[in-house]
Amino acid sequence: MLKHSELLNAADRERSDWRAWWLVMSNWAAIIALLVLAGLYPSMLTISLLWVVLPGRQLGLSVLMHEAGHGTLFSTRRLNHWVGQWLCALPTLNDLPSYAAAHLNHHRLTGTPQDPDLANYRAYPVDGRSFRRKVIRDLTGQTGAKLVVGAVKGGLSHFSGQAASGDRLLFLKQVLVQATLALILMLLGIGWTWLLWFATFMTSYMLVTRLRQIAEHAAVPDANDPDPRMSTRTVIAPAWQRWLLAPHGVNFHLEHHLLPGVPCYHLPAFRARLVEMGWLDRVPVFSGYPEVFAHAVRRG
Repeated sequence: MLKHSELLNAADRERSDWRAWWLVMSNWAAIIALLVLAGLYPSMLTISLLWVVLPGRQLGLSVLMHEAGHGTLFSTRRLNHWVGQWLCALPTLNDLPSYAAAHLNHHRLTGTPQDPDLANYRAYPVDGRSFRRKVIRDLTGQTGAKLVVGAVKGGLSHFSGQAASGDRLLFLKQVLVQATLALILMLLGIGWTWLLWFATFMTSYMLVTRLRQIAEHAAVPDANDPDPRMSTRTVIAPAWQRWLLAPHGVNFHLEHHLLPGVPCYHLPAFRARLVEMGWLDRVPVFSGYPEVFAHAVRRG
């Protein structure tokens, strides 16, 4: 069998600063646009739209933090750290250094009982009643409240579920970033929409994060196999599903686990080459997120 490194070509690792800035700034532009829409035209329709669409952009920030944690977002370590922390991690109560340390352990230990993220998906497939309880906890803010309490007590990197530095300075940085966002919205004349940002983060964003975790590693062929083809899943989803649940190529999760050094914008081409080589011939293909959730959640 080919080694993973033999699947790589030189172009796969090329990092582009302009593409990285485009991903970060377009993600933030979409966030501001959604808040402006709800702020200028407040109604049940615009606020409901925000509640459904904004979580995908909040997740987008976490995914870009994930890229920075792998050193694949920008071409320099300094930019990866600064942008990844201040523009991506802190706005969603994350912490890049602690997340990166825990996440690298996840990559090293995926497919083993020592995987630090295993608790997020070990129980799947679950019955419908169990899943509904999880959804209710997310949408009523119970999951979010637990995260915020952890942040206040000393910091929690929720994207990985691992405790952060425990330094009060981290929480102060997170508060500073939230205050800056609130100030920008005030200058735009829609300061009250920060409450919508945070309410969405506390509710529907938590559900979107859970759904992402399910799609990546839950109810896979063999969660105890280190081969990513057995313990990790890629979802070939239409654009509207990716916009809501899998921004910035995070749906290509199997390919990412094969070679974490490939930037997210190269993953589609990398997958196409793997398919052409026959390397994914026996891997189940899921053509959308509803298909994944039907597979991971039993009726009942």
